[in-house]
Amino acid sequence: MIVQIYTAQSAAEAIALADLGVDHVGLTPTTIGLPGQISEAVASEAVAALRGRARSSALSVETDPDEIVRMALAVQADILHLCGEAGAVDADAVRALRRRLPAEMEIMQAIAVGREDDLALALEYAPVSDYLILDSYTTDVQGVGAAGVTHDWSRSAAIVEAVDIPVILAGGLAADNVAAAIEAVRPWAVDSLTRTNRPLGDGRFEKDLDAIAAFVAAARAAS
Repeated sequence: MIVQIYTAQSAAEAIALADLGVDHVGLTPTTIGLPGQISEAVASEAVAALRGRARSSALSVETDPDEIVRMALAVQADILHLCGEAGAVDADAVRALRRRLPAEMEIMQAIAVGREDDLALALEYAPVSDYLILDSYTTDVQGVGAAGVTHDWSRSAAIVEAVDIPVILAGGLAADNVAAAIEAVRPWAVDSLTRTNRPLGDGRFEKDLDAIAAFVAAARAAS
């Protein structure tokens, strides 16, 4: 079972996650107020530090293709995570984006599970993506994800059955529920952000390494 953890906020923290067995380390290079956001320079340092240790993923909620490409080229993560508002960057736009990215950079498209069109969107994006990430969503945070709550796993299971690319399950996952999530959905990978944080006050946080170690162990045991 592949484990993905968002969001590292420094190269040192990214390395610490890799040392715990995290396969994909997520980064949030932006200035618009997303949880755990970092500068593109810090994200680029983390990407470089992770080479040979774990794969890196850089998140974008932007809808302007030029801005998405600019960030992707500046940070040079292994994976570009597209999680803007559902449908804002359609499949044709993602296909066009791919032609502007380095050949080795993969695309992970977020699907907001619980929308009436979640399965339809998954089927639309699967042919132009390397991964789908099935996530909960909230109006409190821009884009898809960082909701900190689970969603209807039966809907995610239906998407896993319907598409033929790797699917990552996200949304409110932690060591205490990841085994049940894996059993219900049978994803290729699992992701955690909110429930593997240690709050520092004023909306700030750092990654809780003990919680992440427990999450990794539970996910691997369940698979």
